[in-house]
Amino acid sequence: MIRLTPRALAASTIAASALALGTVPAFAQGNAPDPRFETFTPTNAPIDHTIDYSIWDEAMKNLVISMGPSLRETAGAPPSSFGTRRQYGHVSRYRLEGSRIMFSFLDADIISSFTEYRQDLERTADLVDIQSLSRNEQLAYWINLHNVAMIEQIANAWPVRQPREIKIDGVPLDEARFITVEGIALSPRDIREKIVFANWRNPKVIYGFWRGEIGGPSIQREAFNADNVARLLDRGARDFVNSLRGTQKQGSTLEVSELFRDVAPYYFPNFEADLRAHLTEYADEETKALLTGTDRIETSVSEYDIADLAGGVREPTYQNIQSADGTQVSFRIPQSMTQLLQQREEKFQRIIREGRTGTVTFSNISLPGDPEDKDEVE
Repeated sequence: MIRLTPRALAASTIAASALALGTVPAFAQGNAPDPRFETFTPTNAPIDHTIDYSIWDEAMKNLVISMGPSLRETAGAPPSSFGTRRQYGHVSRYRLEGSRIMFSFLDADIISSFTEYRQDLERTADLVDIQSLSRNEQLAYWINLHNVAMIEQIANAWPVRQPREIKIDGVPLDEARFITVEGIALSPRDIREKIVFANWRNPKVIYGFWRGEIGGPSIQREAFNADNVARLLDRGARDFVNSLRGTQKQGSTLEVSELFRDVAPYYFPNFEADLRAHLTEYADEETKALLTGTDRIETSVSEYDIADLAGGVREPTYQNIQSADGTQVSFRIPQSMTQLLQQREEKFQRIIREGRTGTVTFSNISLPGDPEDKDEVE
């Protein structure tokens, strides 16, 4: 087995960051094949090569903070900053869901290492044909490349309230073709729609792609790889489907995220029936009650604010962080961020008090009669 290791995103620089704490319209031909991307169609005879993402895995563990499972409760309005009526930080009703990246703590060296790592992943495709790897290996590559590129560009543009405001040479971030694989220029949207959605039939792949917005699927605190991609996609699906930003009930209407409208041409052609079947697969008991208690669907749920800790702004008021013995350390936390982390802690304490335990996931376990490819994402 060959292990291809992309360079850089130095562990020392990443470790430094650890200090920081409507009714659906008729769809266009969004799933029509694009001949420019046919070269990325997976082969039928994969080679036994793997790509090592251990550097990115370490980065994710240091940069990503989970806000914990959704309690299906709207977060109340946070207090205004002291001495001003201006509201800093996150005000979103979904701010205690999903996960956050600590963009406000990243320095220029760490941000440049993101660019270097993204370029290394691009060059990896010059060492081996990505489309000749196993399907899970390919899927992990495309998800990691997409998410690295999104984090890189948002970090470059930060502070910014909404990632969709970012433009590269005048082109919106999601449409900008700043990624190059095998000589072909790609945008984040191209990776999702023209490569993955075009070649993978299972809709759970949609939960791997991070768009930088609170209203979207969470970014995981692990890098994807061939062994964990199915497990992480299932985790992302359960988190999103059973959250307020994924599904809500308003009278007899099931209100769902705009994400499902966007991917409908690829995965939910018979929209309501197909989506209900998909949601049921990942729904917990509370969400199943929403499904059975509604008779129509509207894709009306959205939240475009950045999925960071600071709300995409530099707040002028800070609190000094001290160690247990009262010794002041070298960084300060904005008051709004302190409040958000306190709310997060209160939420976790409530989960513990109410006995809402997490899930235990077993992976890579083969039972008698299991097919060799039972964990392959189709």
